[in-house]
Amino acid sequence: MFEALSEKITGALDKLKRKGALTEADIKAAMREVRLALLEADVNYKVVKSFVERLSEKAMGAEILKSLTPGQQVVKLVRDELVEVLGGQKADLDFSKRPTVIMLVGLQGAGKTTLAGKLGLHLRKNKQKSPLLVAADVQRPAAIEQLKQLGTSLDVPVFSVEDGQTAPPDIVRQALDQAQRNAHDVVIVDTAGRLQIDEDLMDELVELKMWTEPSEVLFVADAMTGQEAVNIAASFHEKLSLTGIALTKMDGDARGGAALSMIEVTSVPVKLIGVGEKPADLEEFYPDRLAERILGMGDILSLVEQAEANMDVSAVEDLEKKIRTQKFTLQDFLDQMQQMRKLGPLQKLIEKLPGMGKIEVDEKELARVEAIIRSMTNQERKMPKILNASRKKRIARGSGTKVSDINRVLQRFKDAQKMMKQMGKMKLPPGAIPR
Repeated sequence: MFEALSEKITGALDKLKRKGALTEADIKAAMREVRLALLEADVNYKVVKSFVERLSEKAMGAEILKSLTPGQQVVKLVRDELVEVLGGQKADLDFSKRPTVIMLVGLQGAGKTTLAGKLGLHLRKNKQKSPLLVAADVQRPAAIEQLKQLGTSLDVPVFSVEDGQTAPPDIVRQALDQAQRNAHDVVIVDTAGRLQIDEDLMDELVELKMWTEPSEVLFVADAMTGQEAVNIAASFHEKLSLTGIALTKMDGDARGGAALSMIEVTSVPVKLIGVGEKPADLEEFYPDRLAERILGMGDILSLVEQAEANMDVSAVEDLEKKIRTQKFTLQDFLDQMQQMRKLGPLQKLIEKLPGMGKIEVDEKELARVEAIIRSMTNQERKMPKILNASRKKRIARGSGTKVSDINRVLQRFKDAQKMMKQMGKMKLPPGAIPR
């Protein structure tokens, strides 16, 4: 997410942090690099101009130039300005009405149907809601079938009318009746899209909004679309008075500037972001967390929330006990790898750790480590000291690796054991290991 932008901005700011004192020329040079980085990331040029002007004015202040740590002060200014461009405060979904109607709008191919399923799962798992998905895209029959399949796989009910005659407002009215009968407190409406904006599409959506009175009208945009998505969002906002934006494919390799531009151009907050292909890869949008990730500061809070949602608490408690008693085995090593895998690709986890975003994780190497440990007997996992040459050859054959690979894994395990012993000696209070 924003890898190229992050690398260039942090590179420009690192030059400032290495200097004991700053001149106006230093700041102007850094601002030029920040400006170029934002433009290359496809941020709207008006947004870039306004951003750099505000930032330059503050960075040229006497309190910055005379500061003992001027470089760090400028980094803080960039962080604060980025947070403002991204919306300032986190914008929550409005659940004040019951049932809450969330209407998803956008062009065809933006990912509305997939996002509807992800949102249903997110609300059920993380917000303790009882959502009902509504297939109101009668223009594209495949969308109805796609939503039904998603609902079945995610255990989220779907309402649909497939007679080819019922208009979307009537479909939603019938869905609301079913929501009342079955105590669904959120109704998520997947609407029709087109390949481009046209009057028929807008008239249909305006009528649908008028009859359903949604609490939320979310514009769904593909983050890889670029600046065109900003113009489309502005057109939808003019007609529908959007309450929020949901960006899909934020994990892609696109320049991502649309995300930074959309909020300032439309004055509509981003509320949700899709960060992967899995159903659970939907996150609420935190401007401060994204700004800090762009600046290489990591995103520890999101990582902790991810761990709390996916990791087995009893397994973490068991690990804590073993650290205290210094009884950490290869089986525990394997178990912890599997726990981490539940959080998603390790590269994404690494990127959320401060200063670690540039480190590349070799997933194939991790798979080899797992294969090696799985090829050991229970006794060997508990007592790796018994691993002699013949045992290592057998494990190598079973895991499709070499003896040298096994020796490398054993050395890593010894290093991990040393770290665990040091943690055990620290006499951590109960509950000190986060979970």
